[in-house]
Amino acid sequence: MKESDILSEALVKIKNYIAANKDQDAPIVKFRTPADLDKIIHFTVDTAGVSENEFLDLLDKYLEYSVHTGNKQFLNQLYSGFNFPAFIGEIFSTLANTSMYTYEVAPVATSIEKEMIALMNSYTGYSDGDGIFVTGGSNANLIAMFSARNRILPDSRFEGYDRKVKLKAFVNEQAHYSFDTAANVLGIGSKNVVKVKSDVTGKMIPAELEKNILETIARNEKPFFVAATCATTLLGAYDPLDEIAAICKKYKLWLHADGSFGGSLILSDQYKALMKGIERTDSFAWNPHKLMNIPLICSALLVKKRGTLQHNITDINADYIFHDIDEIEDLGKKSIQCGRKVDAVKLWFAWKYFGLKNYQKRIDNLINMAIYAAKKISDHPQLEMLVPRQSFAVCFRYVPKFKTDLNQFNLDLREQLRKSGKSIVNYGYIRKSLAIRLVITNGELLEADMDLFFKNLLDAANNLESKCQLELEIH
Repeated sequence: MKESDILSEALVKIKNYIAANKDQDAPIVKFRTPADLDKIIHFTVDTAGVSENEFLDLLDKYLEYSVHTGNKQFLNQLYSGFNFPAFIGEIFSTLANTSMYTYEVAPVATSIEKEMIALMNSYTGYSDGDGIFVTGGSNANLIAMFSARNRILPDSRFEGYDRKVKLKAFVNEQAHYSFDTAANVLGIGSKNVVKVKSDVTGKMIPAELEKNILETIARNEKPFFVAATCATTLLGAYDPLDEIAAICKKYKLWLHADGSFGGSLILSDQYKALMKGIERTDSFAWNPHKLMNIPLICSALLVKKRGTLQHNITDINADYIFHDIDEIEDLGKKSIQCGRKVDAVKLWFAWKYFGLKNYQKRIDNLINMAIYAAKKISDHPQLEMLVPRQSFAVCFRYVPKFKTDLNQFNLDLREQLRKSGKSIVNYGYIRKSLAIRLVITNGELLEADMDLFFKNLLDAANNLESKCQLELEIH
């Protein structure tokens, strides 16, 4: 079999997989334990390799037992959905197989990335801004903290960080764990990341932030960085940027907005008020691979001041890569990576395909579907909202008609639903209560899709409730 024949067969498999994403009767996952998968797929790499037919069979099995994240009943993570033009862009960028460090090897991709950064900055209000595509929101948060450290301690780029200077960073107590990791990597130490108290809806309390800053100053410590979260992971809460920005200006602190989850809301004229004050921040993490449904990974860090990112990098002595000819910009000079995938390309293809207005409609639809889901919950006597909906996340639980451990019941309910393959949804804890966390991240969701989710959930809940009642009667 020739490579062209294998390619033809593979394209048929791709077409069938895309079609299966739209089949509501097809399972999202054929759940198997790791031991079961070992029996189905031969994972060991053999000395002699495999035949063409065996190779095609491996492709079938990979797709058959992977989670269908493009299915509209995949409501489990902060990414979902299938974005056709972005998928095509991913194929073509992989086909060209270039890297983003120089214009010389990636002329079209370099121009595309610069255009995407300029477009994204037009929404933030960074009139003299800059940016770079990175390997995810965690990496964007790291570089933001890195930039803030270099601003307050410019010599640290060359001399290192003096531990006698106690740098302090401040984040929402419900912020992503990546800020602890960033402080660890930068030598600041995760214990120097102060967790600021949030209110019952998950938003950082500005008065608590200022109180924490004053406490560190009183201890002769050095506050330098504040991260506001634009949609917390569990509740989808947006920190009040305007109020936090005023505090950061007062104490001359770097303000970073972590929009890794909810940053794409900035595209919406109808709902972007949740991000009021974004233009007052110093940096912004934005993951199009979440609410814009771009295939993983597609993530950018935007900065307010041009030159910030290149300033982070110590003197580059690499004339074997950077030649400084033709008055062009080599993006590698402002990236902590050398080899870097052309992730901006798939975003560009998708944005070109849908256009600015249609992408705005996709984001608006996400909030509208979350509002619809919240109403479905409030209208059902056995569904209980645990916290009012903030944005794209809806946290609730099922309350059976008999007295039982609600946390265990809802955990069992979620597991039964997940393993059935009909719908997949995640969970988390709000204080001590387990909440089923429904996240609305697929821009193509319709009310009918939400109706099907709740039907699947309630069917599973009724089955579990009947089983539990029977066990109670026996005992």
